Amino acid sequence: MATIRAVRTASRVAAASSPIRCSATSGLRLHAQSTRSFTGSSRILAKRYTEDHEWIELSDDKKTGTIGISTYAAKALGDVVYVELPTTDLEVSAGDAIGAVESVKSASDIMTPISGKIIEANAVLEDKPGTINRSPENEGWMAKIEVTDAAEVDKLMDGEGYRVFTEEAAGEDH
Repeated sequence: MATIRAVRTASRVAAASSPIRCSATSGLRLHAQSTRSFTGSSRILAKRYTEDHEWIELSDDKKTGTIGISTYAAKALGDVVYVELPTTDLEVSAGDAIGAVESVKSASDIMTPISGKIIEANAVLEDKPGTINRSPENEGWMAKIEVTDAAEVDKLMDGEGYRVFTEEAAGEDH
């Protein structure tokens, strides 16, 4: 609402000082058209997955990545009751344990999919570990990593490959 008021005020000021008059609504329309931006990217950021059900999503510049557990893993774990987060500035290699997730069913180590240095841990998970169950591949991320070698990501499964992998694993369980 404050933004609309500011635009209306700016429209009135511009209209008062300009020989061209316009109503507040047409001023809004003109302003909206002149400031339209497209936030989409030509490249879709894609998560990559490990066979241990962790995911990583690299930033556009491929210098940092966000790590978490997959939706499949979160469902298999059940209600998460505790999360052990990694410490920042921890140097890790692909496959190293960076934390753990405990649920009512089991406990699992969380492995880093690639090498690098942990630069941030999701502190929300300390107080609200169930965030992993509600949003494992978004708000329930575990850590952010400064990437050592972005080419390591190419060794991981894309979304379609991971879907096939989990379907095959589910078929073997029956």
